[in-house]
Amino acid sequence: MPGLSQQQIEDALQNLPQWQQEGDELRREFKFEDFKKAMTFVNRVADAANAADHHPDIDIRYNRVLLVLSTHSEGGITNKDIELARQSDTIKESLSG
Repeated sequence: MPGLSQQQIEDALQNLPQWQQEGDELRREFKFEDFKKAMTFVNRVADAANAADHHPDIDIRYNRVLLVLSTHSEGGITNKDIELARQSDTIKESLSG
């Protein structure tokens, strides 16, 4: 899967407003009411990542989770990263209600 152009990344981020591009990575910090909700989120993201055979870097700090997405084999951001970002946002929304 080829890496996306800078314009493609910027276009995709228009629909992912809480995600930031830092170099060849997409990043977002998610905040939850407690550790248990944060871990539920991480486990659901892990399920989505395994299904896509695409695994993010995950940093867990009590009720905060940092996801970092990049397709290392392609040297940058691909559609896999954009899709996992979307899925992560959907998972977060499902836990906020």
